[in-house]
Amino acid sequence: MIEKSEKNVKIGQWGFCVAPMMDWTDRHCRFFHRLLTRRSLLYTEMITTGAIIHGDRARLLEFDPAEQPVALQLGGSDLKALAECSAIAQDFGYQEINLNVGCPSDRVQEGRFGACLMAEPALVGDCVAAMKAAVGISVTVKCRIGIDDQDPELSLDTLSQSVKSAGVDALIVHARKAWLEGLSPRENRDIPPLDYDRVYRLKKSHPDLPVIINGGIASVDDAARHLEHVDGVMMGRAAYQEPWRLLDVDPAIFGEAASSVSLKTALEAFIPYIDREIARGSRLHAMTRHVLGSFRSVPGARAFRRHLSTEGVKPGADSAVLREALALVVDTAPEMSHIAAA
Repeated sequence: MIEKSEKNVKIGQWGFCVAPMMDWTDRHCRFFHRLLTRRSLLYTEMITTGAIIHGDRARLLEFDPAEQPVALQLGGSDLKALAECSAIAQDFGYQEINLNVGCPSDRVQEGRFGACLMAEPALVGDCVAAMKAAVGISVTVKCRIGIDDQDPELSLDTLSQSVKSAGVDALIVHARKAWLEGLSPRENRDIPPLDYDRVYRLKKSHPDLPVIINGGIASVDDAARHLEHVDGVMMGRAAYQEPWRLLDVDPAIFGEAASSVSLKTALEAFIPYIDREIARGSRLHAMTRHVLGSFRSVPGARAFRRHLSTEGVKPGADSAVLREALALVVDTAPEMSHIAAA
């Protein structure tokens, strides 16, 4: 854990982030996560420039002000479209625009964005420059250390220099290669080996560039150790699948009081939001699917998940289903988040 010392003073806006995750980090998920941590920077799912320009912008970009600070992740490589979408996002109130240069899926490659852009570092720099010219908020890039047969030393340095010259505000690095052929997107999250030292070396060679590390970070203690070498940490699946971990972020990383005293308290605070959203036409399961991992290893967790999974999908289900599920979880001491961690 990071002690309350001058280290905390150095933790900036990217000190701890929750990663953009497709089908997971929608606005309901982000509202829930914000109840667990005030200071973490939250990211949307990746949204393509085409979807924003031609689709339902309000549905795609709307978020609750309580989610702030929140960043939009964009997918695209057309300079004009990226600039236009960045300006739209700024008008919606996002505090940062992040360019996806890390997703390895076939669909993303066909659209000439995501990890395949690591083969075109000059274009990525041009993308950043176009976005920076269009907005007054932060513009960042999320990338891999390389793709396919690239040498990670050369590929990451070349991309970093390109975006740095374009004025990028921070670089978020998933510390694995992406294999665009031969591995699925799921396999690309686990099979290529992690190389944290490569990201540390990048930071050492660019001390004035904020560098955020991502990939395989499973606990807040892991995050604290990485912060001895880089400016920020981005946690993905662990934050979503075991959301109780986020209760420790504000005390451990930022030296501040936790935003909720327990998961039950946070989930009770989630209920007024659920009621508002149901009144607007949202379905209960669209929100409660994000909380299913809340009480792992806590007595009653299985009953909690089963009740939400069976009753929460029924027509007309409302927040009473969550209240009933919470009643199935056994209150224990010490703090439930630490029981789950034990």
